[in-house]
Amino acid sequence: MAAAAPADWDGAPPTYTPIGASATEVIRMEAFAVQLQAIPGVVAVTLGGSRARGVQHAGSDWDFGLYYRGALDADQLRALGHPGTVVNPGEWGRLMNGGAWWTIDGVKVDVLYRDLDVVEHWAAQAEQGRFEVDDLLGYLAGFPTYAVVGELALGRQLTGEPLARPSYPSALRDRAARIWRWRAEFHRTYAKQHVARGDDRVRAALLIRADLEEAHARMAERGEWVLNEKGLLARAGLPST
Repeated sequence: MAAAAPADWDGAPPTYTPIGASATEVIRMEAFAVQLQAIPGVVAVTLGGSRARGVQHAGSDWDFGLYYRGALDADQLRALGHPGTVVNPGEWGRLMNGGAWWTIDGVKVDVLYRDLDVVEHWAAQAEQGRFEVDDLLGYLAGFPTYAVVGELALGRQLTGEPLARPSYPSALRDRAARIWRWRAEFHRTYAKQHVARGDDRVRAALLIRADLEEAHARMAERGEWVLNEKGLLARAGLPST
């Protein structure tokens, strides 16, 4: 099912036109956000990922954050009729707790559920310099709980009631840097134990993880949000090849 332009659209250009996307594509995606906003329980819809930060390329996905409170019925998303996969809330974990992978008019679209009560809890924890690191598929060093706060800070809100735009907490700069650096040193030390055993691949994996943890530490010291590990080493000034 295509995301049609809003019925009251007067032909004016979209609110912004990212690199690699036509005005028509942007209008369709903004209309899609309106569809998502109409789902019961949804508080707001944001644009995330590279397109929100203006660093996308022509083939970049469209990443939408679906912020809700209380229950979210995934069948409401399935009823939109887009080809792809929709999972129920909670299937992916407590933070990145579910979503949808769709193709709309030939364009790849990802929708990520975000329980606003959970996000606000970890935002309050981050203000105190507290966080946890979750094991998450696709992440080597793990997914810090403050990443969902960074999504609020860096995302582009499209619909719904205004969401918070948190700045990087000063308490988090110091404590996160210390914790990430401790984790990096632990894994570097542990990697040495694999040398004598000839476990070269395990040693290499631990050292790569340690580099990512050092990168997290450096970004925390700079007060810059980290949402994922894509390009993280280069951002932190560490070798990526």
